[in-house]
Amino acid sequence: MADKNVFNETAARHMKTLKQYVPIVARVHGKSHPEFHEVHAIFDAIAKRIKAAGSERPDLEDEFARLRDVTDSYTVPADVCESYEAVYDMLSELDKAYHA
Repeated sequence: MADKNVFNETAARHMKTLKQYVPIVARVHGKSHPEFHEVHAIFDAIAKRIKAAGSERPDLEDEFARLRDVTDSYTVPADVCESYEAVYDMLSELDKAYHA
């Protein structure tokens, strides 16, 4: 079974920044990258589940599977800013920590 401490530590490290960046990236890049609106919705679902789980490990299998599908396994488009790239990097780290 995956280590909940690794995931909780990674989530603690990245969630505040993700909550700031994801809406901004959606606003800035959503027109040219409409898939990011789905990333935003999935991230919101993840954030709610993490909050509801408290110190327990939330069930995020479906959300991470959808993120990998929507983002082509977190492949950063060539025409985006560093914040977009940072979001994908942090989400990828969360995904890896979840499955660690």
